[in-house]
Amino acid sequence: MCSPRRTVGPLLGTLAAALAALCLSAPAGADPSVSLDASFSPYRLGARTTIKFSFRIGAPPGQVPPALTGAEVRYPPDLGFAFSGLGLAVCSPATLEAAGASGCPANSIMGRGEALAELQLGTQIVTESGEISIARAPDQGGHIALLLYVSGPSPVNTQILSPAQLLPAGGAFGGRLNIEVPLVASVPGAPDLAIVELSVTLGPLGLTYFERVGGQTLAYQPRGILLPTPCPRGGFPFAGAFTFVDGSRVTARKVVSCPRRRRTVRTKH
Repeated sequence: MCSPRRTVGPLLGTLAAALAALCLSAPAGADPSVSLDASFSPYRLGARTTIKFSFRIGAPPGQVPPALTGAEVRYPPDLGFAFSGLGLAVCSPATLEAAGASGCPANSIMGRGEALAELQLGTQIVTESGEISIARAPDQGGHIALLLYVSGPSPVNTQILSPAQLLPAGGAFGGRLNIEVPLVASVPGAPDLAIVELSVTLGPLGLTYFERVGGQTLAYQPRGILLPTPCPRGGFPFAGAFTFVDGSRVTARKVVSCPRRRRTVRTKH
């Protein structure tokens, strides 16, 4: 007998009733695979930049991976997050839940992104896309705290709030971005939504901040994250660790190669 589950969003009534009656179930899941990517925009040593993280979760053909419950991305040392000029204001979880990212102060938004999730309904796979806004939250334990607000309008009307933190990391890494991913029930008789792709930016790309100067409100772009002048030998290392609802844990790595040195052309006198 199918057990009832919590559904998300007001658009599910007819679909939920139909699926509950059919009691569709997903096949047994297999261990997921994860690929990690990272990049800088612009990519100039010693300059301000925006960092982009992305990952893709794979499963055997005709299946979806288990639901993601946590993601940790470790990034290179000497990246100037603390002096980036990002997150000058904070946004509370209550504000995001009530009004979405549009209710947050503009100067609290530190990045944006996109997510793609899948839902297994018997032999059918339904895809859901969502937009991500990353807002500065009140600090926790002296560390920068973030909130990832994911909004997906269809086919499952979903709003997800994922807490995150920028924390120290040892070894070859300067810090780590820890993201908690809550389980999101879909429809009765079906498994939780499974994130299969996520891409986020941290930095000034696409952001507009505001400040009061001489009685006027002026718009500007925040400075961004400062890249170190020397490139680490072998490139900038990134590493990810991903945990899933079935208890599995998958790791992935990415190295951003050092930019090519510009050749200087000597002219004869």
